[in-house]
Amino acid sequence: MAEVKQRDVQVAEIGLNTLVLRSRSWSRLRFETEYARQKGTTANSYLIQAPQVALFDPPGESFTDIFLEELQLHQYYQRIDYIILSHVNLNRISTLKQLLNSASYATVICSKPAANFLQVAFADQPLEGRATQEDEALDFGIQYDAEHSFKLHVVRDEEILDLGNGHQLQFRFAPTPRHPDQLCTYDPATDILYTDKLFGTHVCGDELTDAHWRTLADDRRYYFDCLHAAQAPQVETVMDKLEPFAAKIYAPAHGPIVKHSLSRLTVDYRDWCQQQQNKELNVALLYTSAYGNTGTLAKAIAQGITQAGVAVRTINCEFTEPAEIAQAVEDCDGFVIGSPTLGGHAPVQMQTALGIVLSSATKSKLAGVFGSYGWSGEAVDLLETKLQDAGYRFGFEPIRVKFKPTEEVLQQCEVAGTEFAQILRKTKKAWAPRQQVADAKSDRTGQAVGRVIGSLCVITTHQENQHQAILTSWVSQATFSPPGLTIAVSKDQANALADAGSPFVLNILKEGRNLRRYFMRSLLPGEDRFAEVATHPANNGCLVLEDALAYLECTVENRMECGDHWLIYATADNGKVLESVGVTAVQHRKAATHY
Repeated sequence: MAEVKQRDVQVAEIGLNTLVLRSRSWSRLRFETEYARQKGTTANSYLIQAPQVALFDPPGESFTDIFLEELQLHQYYQRIDYIILSHVNLNRISTLKQLLNSASYATVICSKPAANFLQVAFADQPLEGRATQEDEALDFGIQYDAEHSFKLHVVRDEEILDLGNGHQLQFRFAPTPRHPDQLCTYDPATDILYTDKLFGTHVCGDELTDAHWRTLADDRRYYFDCLHAAQAPQVETVMDKLEPFAAKIYAPAHGPIVKHSLSRLTVDYRDWCQQQQNKELNVALLYTSAYGNTGTLAKAIAQGITQAGVAVRTINCEFTEPAEIAQAVEDCDGFVIGSPTLGGHAPVQMQTALGIVLSSATKSKLAGVFGSYGWSGEAVDLLETKLQDAGYRFGFEPIRVKFKPTEEVLQQCEVAGTEFAQILRKTKKAWAPRQQVADAKSDRTGQAVGRVIGSLCVITTHQENQHQAILTSWVSQATFSPPGLTIAVSKDQANALADAGSPFVLNILKEGRNLRRYFMRSLLPGEDRFAEVATHPANNGCLVLEDALAYLECTVENRMECGDHWLIYATADNGKVLESVGVTAVQHRKAATHY
């Protein structure tokens, strides 16, 4: 068994007076979907050592000890003037507290939403403050135990902080629903733009920059799809704000420094945002999150929807004007609304959003409800009752989660999101008018393409101790030596076959045996796809369907993006005919617009 590398901190110079401290882990850190490619990650912190010293983004608590040990080796550690937080979360508080114990004279710099979060996280009120106009900067102190406090400065958008020697840091608010406190920073002395959650990727390695950027293509797209696809309009708005900067380097929160493919990646982000917004169907996902738990549920549901090929517009109602919410509800084909329960009620922002939905969303739009709570969960009941009484149909059973969601719960939320998208697509077809005569030519073409038939097969995979299945008929032999296959898989099903080297079993079904029915219907949360099917494990760990006609043990060699599908090329490593007498099942279609 290969030895797993220990966590460490890689330090390197990336510009004038500027270091990066990359806290590295080669194993998967968390169970969120964005880490599912299991290539580890880096938590990037940056240190500018001008006449005044600024530290960007100390890492989360899993790196606290090794990060602070490394930081103490640098002569500037004892006189850090500023700690700049591009965004904050509970995971970062532990490191921040220990850092401030040694650098109590440092001023913490962040956005206003981040400052509000810090006051709650440090569980005390400001020591001192001053009355200011709403658009002015705020300066105050926060006491976080009997002996320690720190100074906090809330920056204005476009504010400049002069560290000396040309390092005049320029701040830009870059809020998104997932990170409403996000702050990006540009340093003209080095032409480095500190981009936080933009332009990153969850990959761990020894390479500091993206010199071999083509090998990162799939990981970058996967990172975007997980973090940003559901907030594409807001990401585009942020990119517009950052465009005036003449950046030559992107310094993201995770993964390699972006230097060699900056222009390419910027164009890719624009294209990916447009692809999301140009999809045929879209869902408005409205929520607020008091302690982050409802927001975590929202991310998992959004991921399931986007994997099913439906666009999502995620809106954190706490930071969104009612007019924008109303427009999103009007434009969407379906909506999902989630709320925490505070004092037995939904927050005011969610009550406002619910009122907008009830007054403007047509009854043909599919609805979904979710939320987290500590004790009673009345907010979820309120949302469900109001929408049900108004006559809306639900795309999944209301999701109620007590306290922090587990990995199993998040997987159920992802399944619910996928189910919602599938029902929405079927509903849209039922409501769609008949095509006009002008579309007859495209109809004829689709009918002709639909006459192409293929072997009906079930692909089985095994990831993270879970067996999964994909029913497909888009399979064809591709090579003789080695024996190879091509398989077209929809993008919402392609994650299991994402990486070269991924194993799977291709189960070839037998005509007349209705094994396919077990793999056609949507699963309920927690339901086992293989509960009523006889199976045994193949040599590669994936399942063989014992009632199949034959099976092949395969390995993914390569894949390419083709429209709304991925084309997978795989080699057949082993195989067996299970029934010598029998005919391969094939799928006959009448149109090319659906399976």
